[in-house]
Amino acid sequence: MEYVIRAVRAWEWESVREIRLTALRDPVAPMAFLETYEHAASRPDEFWQRRTADAAEGRLVRQFIAEAPDGRWAGTVTVLVEGPSVEPVFGRAPAFDQTHLVGVFVRAGHRGHGVVDALFREAIEWSWSRSAPPVRRVRLHVHEANARAEASYRRIGFVPTGRTVLLEGDPDSLELEFEVRRRDGLAEGP
Repeated sequence: MEYVIRAVRAWEWESVREIRLTALRDPVAPMAFLETYEHAASRPDEFWQRRTADAAEGRLVRQFIAEAPDGRWAGTVTVLVEGPSVEPVFGRAPAFDQTHLVGVFVRAGHRGHGVVDALFREAIEWSWSRSAPPVRRVRLHVHEANARAEASYRRIGFVPTGRTVLLEGDPDSLELEFEVRRRDGLAEGP
């Protein structure tokens, strides 16, 4: 099956909401996402419109989707820009510029067809294309029990950093940090 990988458009907020709500109903959602279906479903249209407009603009966040031949969205990934001059979304601001992949989701009927690989290629290429300042690494977190996701990330080239974070709301669970570093000399740093 042929997929088109592209950034969301500002007017597609209803589709952004639909795929997010579908993702939050996936059986692994409790360990894959930091939000519940009920919380996301209660958000007003204005929230989804602003979220989609920001992701379409691509300044500090960019959302990519995989569009199937029938026009239905098969999957998505969101890229957050992080750095010393950017207000942190997760924890402390890093010492250097990086991006953080979040909201990774591929619909069940499209898994195993290379969708996540294509989404990640686009997200990583977009990260490396940022030049002011250049991004040194792309990172993500995966729940320690989410073997399916971890296997996909390793296959794509992400490697564990050894850093972990406690899962919000579940002090008995950890999220493992994985990364891909630039190969052009800009990857120095922590």
